[in-house]
Amino acid sequence: MTAPVFVVDAVPAKGPYVLEGPEGRHAVSVRRLHAGEDVVLTDGRGTGAVAVVVAAEGKDRLVVEVTDVTAEPEPSPRITVVQALPKGDRGEVAVETMTETGVDAIVPWQASRCITQWRGDRGAKSLAKWRATAREAGKQSRRLRFPEIADALTTRQAAALVATADFAAVLHEDPSAGSGTLATADLPDAGSIVLVVGPEGGVSPEELAVFAGAGAEPYRLGRSVLRTSTAGTAAAALLLGRTGRWS
Repeated sequence: MTAPVFVVDAVPAKGPYVLEGPEGRHAVSVRRLHAGEDVVLTDGRGTGAVAVVVAAEGKDRLVVEVTDVTAEPEPSPRITVVQALPKGDRGEVAVETMTETGVDAIVPWQASRCITQWRGDRGAKSLAKWRATAREAGKQSRRLRFPEIADALTTRQAAALVATADFAAVLHEDPSAGSGTLATADLPDAGSIVLVVGPEGGVSPEELAVFAGAGAEPYRLGRSVLRTSTAGTAAAALLLGRTGRWS
């Protein structure tokens, strides 16, 4: 099994280091790590340190010896998913699986047909849940670079993001509305890819027009229709394979 990952504010240099606080408590009291076991410390921004446990002290102090520090390069092409807000906890499911798959950024999108609405304190709490989910899923999947979770965007704001991409697509189930399948789309070797995932009710014609004006045409994944909470994960997996990031 690969070494467990713990998050630190700043990755330490080689030498002794003490992991404390909530991460230290998890390592000592939950994972019950012992001397001689390997761990990885990361800032979640691409830098990681390989360390060996020296001792566990009390309930929340893990003494380690850092043996190596590495910096992971920025992924290319970078994959961003503009995710329409799902109902209930399906949003956290989408964030969790997209993080495990390897998506680089997730942008909550308040689509016109979204049943869920992020407003006021509820919106702030929901966004915090998405970010906490990405952090925990990043640790679980042994990532050194966790996906960025942006503030929720309107359709116009999301279209402005789409306009900056080297390739952008709106996932759509209607074959008559699209430019073809994502599996055969002409993808860039580098730069940025943006995928737009609509809500359960679908992307409205008006929204399709806005995204088309920004350079994103509709594409199908396949013959089956996926839920909004799984479509982004399936599409990202396809692109990670096609672009060589899973090679």
